[in-house]
Amino acid sequence: MANISDIPHLDVEPVNAKRNRPPLYAARKKIFPKRVTGQFRRFKWLVMLITLGIYYLTPWIRWDRGPYAPDQAVLIDLANRRFYFFFIEIWPQEFIYIAGLLVMAGIGLFLITATIGRAWCGYTCPQTVWVDLFLAVERLIEGDRNARIKLNQGPWTAEKILKRVTVHSSWLIIGLLTGGAWIFYFADAPSLLRDFVTGQAPVVAYTTVAILTATTYIFGGLMREQVCTYMCPWPRIQGAMLDENSLTVTYNDWRGEPRSLHAKKAAAAGQVVGDCVDCNACVAVCPMGIDIRDGQQLECITCALCIDACDNVMDKLGKPRGLISYATLGDYNANMALATAGGASAIDPRRVKNADGTLSEKVARFRWGNIFRLRTLIYSSIMLVISAGMLFALLTRDRLELNVLHDRNPQFVVLSDGSIRNGYTVKLLNMIPQPRDVVLSIEGLQNAIMMSPEMDHSEGDKLQVRVEPDRLRELHIFVRQDADAAADDDQTFYFVIEDADGGERAEYRAKFLRP
Repeated sequence: MANISDIPHLDVEPVNAKRNRPPLYAARKKIFPKRVTGQFRRFKWLVMLITLGIYYLTPWIRWDRGPYAPDQAVLIDLANRRFYFFFIEIWPQEFIYIAGLLVMAGIGLFLITATIGRAWCGYTCPQTVWVDLFLAVERLIEGDRNARIKLNQGPWTAEKILKRVTVHSSWLIIGLLTGGAWIFYFADAPSLLRDFVTGQAPVVAYTTVAILTATTYIFGGLMREQVCTYMCPWPRIQGAMLDENSLTVTYNDWRGEPRSLHAKKAAAAGQVVGDCVDCNACVAVCPMGIDIRDGQQLECITCALCIDACDNVMDKLGKPRGLISYATLGDYNANMALATAGGASAIDPRRVKNADGTLSEKVARFRWGNIFRLRTLIYSSIMLVISAGMLFALLTRDRLELNVLHDRNPQFVVLSDGSIRNGYTVKLLNMIPQPRDVVLSIEGLQNAIMMSPEMDHSEGDKLQVRVEPDRLRELHIFVRQDADAAADDDQTFYFVIEDADGGERAEYRAKFLRP
């Protein structure tokens, strides 16, 4: 067990101080976060590995859809207006599914924020992930916090120039890989890579990579926390999403105050001191440059690295962890009220003294009720209903569609034998990556036959048509009705298409016009 004197006091001031708020916009002050180890830092490494792995590797996953469709598992095929996601194929008219996913993402963000605060910002936001990656590269090349500060303040020697050039070159390479991975989602990845390297790719591909390389380098390397503070709207919105039961990173000042660098001397003198030894470790590791001991702040992304730093100090001092922890506002207020009513104990600042002189533990426990409550259950129910509805729609959707447009001029023609003929443009849409033979027929029109100039003038009440995979076939169809057919002036009937194998069926209501 270490003594308090063995815990180094870090000379660090928060860049974004709650007690001294900067103006609406202030020039950036460099932040040099210190390396830290702990469960939340390990979790962030794991999240980074998973998210970057998904982003960079997904375009290279293959998925066999047969000989008539691309074999890339995830593909946004703008040329043919398709979106492929493993076994799912989305057409432009089915954008409702994409809208549903966006709605679910928004509600999911509300659910996460109401439950565990800004966990999205702290762990999975692309800005956070890439900044973490850039910081890892910077530490690897320039060293930890003190070494980076010394290098930054020192003169421009050959060593400093070499390290800075290496760091920024590495950031540019990461940005290039980021932009390069993005364009592979919009074309066959192996083919596009070959064309890109040989200079045969479309201009838009090079332009996209250049823009994303620049934005990744600027946002992740040069601006960093300023993107979250000044550019992202979510810190302003999240306040409305939090309530007294939301878990957020909290400094438990009912346990930590009053702070003291000389706790043993203060205790010997009969003074009550808290567990915080004012070492500033929590400030030194914060990538946003804040002091969590000042309370909740707009800049805090709840990455919990300050929890790891504080827990490490508590371990060295032989004190319980949790001086900084995930806690709810409700528990915090209960602890403060209890501490105010009972008075802090000089024996153990984590306890309060009751009226009868006994000691009671302050409230500091996790409860499932903080997560499973009415608000979060409503969010979860909405997401469940939307996902169930989308899944049902996906599984039951028709992959054969029919659209019919009546000729405008002329609307009808009276033939020499007295029969009436109407013209229609019929569009047959095959939405599967396999060719189909479909049967086109008419129903509800007495003594009528069809014929199509595109099909060798074959005629009858049924026509067999072949539609290529993932294609629209357009036919001009003439429908003729005998002159002696008993009919009103305008008759309603149906064009019907059926899969020749007896599968799907689609119909379209049309009108037959007469003099």
